[in-house]
Amino acid sequence: MPPARSSHTPESESDAGQVIRIPRLAHLGVFILLFCVAFPFFGWPRVLWVLFAIPLIMVIWVERTRTTVSDNGIDTRTLLGSRHIDWADIKGLRIPKRGYLQVHLADDSDVTLPAVGYGQLATLVAASNGRIPDPFAEPEETEGPTEEEAESTETEAESGES
Repeated sequence: MPPARSSHTPESESDAGQVIRIPRLAHLGVFILLFCVAFPFFGWPRVLWVLFAIPLIMVIWVERTRTTVSDNGIDTRTLLGSRHIDWADIKGLRIPKRGYLQVHLADDSDVTLPAVGYGQLATLVAASNGRIPDPFAEPEETEGPTEEEAESTETEAESGES
């Protein structure tokens, strides 16, 4: 009997898309936080056992936070919720000075892409299959005359007027 599918299980590998998540190395920071929380706990264990909730929440945040880019759109998942954004709703991309990248939607709102920082911009652009343009790409040549051709046409027109 095949395993049951949940709403979070993709139909096939191609539906899964590119997953951008917080690096697993962040668990090292959570471990250090756990170590720091242990010292006050040993001083007053009856009350300060609640401090262990902080590293637990951080582990859940590291494991849950992600952005999935697929042919269907962008799926964002945070600690408390998730959202699907269709490609037709996306107007552009915002790159803030700090924090995660944002997509600008057709209704003039912005949605933050969790775990997608400036360092993952190239991964996001590649996973979108051209739907999100590369902000660092050279603009393509236009069909019109080049600068040299335009200058030669101007000099010919000036010499003809004299």
